[in-house]
Amino acid sequence: MYLYETHLHTAPVSRCGKGSVRDTLISYKERGYDGIFITNHFLDGNINIDRDRPYEEKIAFYFSDVEEGKRLAPEIGIKVFEGVELTYGGTDFLVYGLDKAWFLAHPEIMTMKKSEELPMLRAAGALVVQAHPYREAGYIDHIRLFPRCIDAVEVINASQPELANRLADVYADAYGLCKTAGSDNHNASAWKHLAGVMTEEPLESEQDFIRAVLERRVQIFTKDFV
Repeated sequence: MYLYETHLHTAPVSRCGKGSVRDTLISYKERGYDGIFITNHFLDGNINIDRDRPYEEKIAFYFSDVEEGKRLAPEIGIKVFEGVELTYGGTDFLVYGLDKAWFLAHPEIMTMKKSEELPMLRAAGALVVQAHPYREAGYIDHIRLFPRCIDAVEVINASQPELANRLADVYADAYGLCKTAGSDNHNASAWKHLAGVMTEEPLESEQDFIRAVLERRVQIFTKDFV
């Protein structure tokens, strides 16, 4: 089986990220993962750039970490894929399958409601996953669910308590949605409890991942490292 991380943050793009791109790739390679998706906070979230900068400049900065990861991938021996984490008042979505050129061409997404933006992303070929839907925190006013606007639910988030993950699994089952898992890693090797998906065949692209999820050919897992 091939192991993949679907949810992680790196520095400097995510303001909350502590692990560099290089350290993150090395740590996952040493832990037996075959690939990672870098899913930093997008322009609507905790991105580490002045929000007053031009849209094109912010997009260039946003994709700089994943571009660095793809440059380093052959040297380190691990595959790197791109993803995006969108946010709306603490409600987060992982988006796979749309590249830098697509986001450069669609600045209008920054003023759209998520109920409009998410279907647009899906129509463009993206896989949309609601991340940790039952996460609770002081800055989250209330829990929001978007079952008609997504393809899948992150039913295991290694950074969330068991109850939140169990409720996420019930949510996915109730609406017949696909399931994924990820670590929400913000600190490379310092993150000891990890998760992800396993596939029988190696992934070569984001599109391979999308097909595997939609065809329910991924298995979810968690693993502890000391």
